Amino acid sequence: MGNRKALQLYKFGYFLLALLLASCGAVKKKTTYGTTPRERTVSVAPSKEDSPNRTPRKRKEKVVLTPADHIINTALTYSGTRYKYGGTTKKGMDCSGLLYVSFGKHDVQLPRVSYVMAEKGKRVRINKVEKGDLLFFKTKKRGRRINHVGMVVSVADDEIKFIHASTSRGVIVSSLREGFWNNAFVKATRVL
Repeated sequence: MGNRKALQLYKFGYFLLALLLASCGAVKKKTTYGTTPRERTVSVAPSKEDSPNRTPRKRKEKVVLTPADHIINTALTYSGTRYKYGGTTKKGMDCSGLLYVSFGKHDVQLPRVSYVMAEKGKRVRINKVEKGDLLFFKTKKRGRRINHVGMVVSVADDEIKFIHASTSRGVIVSSLREGFWNNAFVKATRVL
């Protein structure tokens, strides 16, 4: 009887083993990606040191502004201000008023009117002017004295640009290449 029981256990074990082997081959594994398997890609961002396309950061160089730059920047804040004879505010300004205020805000005292301003500073040849120099004009055909002034804001490619208060357009930047201003030009001075 003991052998019989051992034989039954043996057959039962063999049956279970056969069942397990048969079931493993018959069961299909379920997938979540559909009928076509996708390739798996792994992307890792390179470190800053490893990046071949990385351009090195340029250090910001500190720009040192000259006194002329500060005065020019002050004058430029009045751009678009309408012309007003004798004016020295954003409500209205004339040419000498623009420079009187702009220089004054940086502790450089200038006379209030253009023909007296023209007597101050050192005369400069037109091909030697720099930012901050003053340009003087006679705009009236029969005028005997200087009646207009502007300040050089840039000199590049043989072009001199200056800020001034025009009677028709208010505070603007013009070029000395413009025929009217070129013909009316009298002299340049340096007060800084």
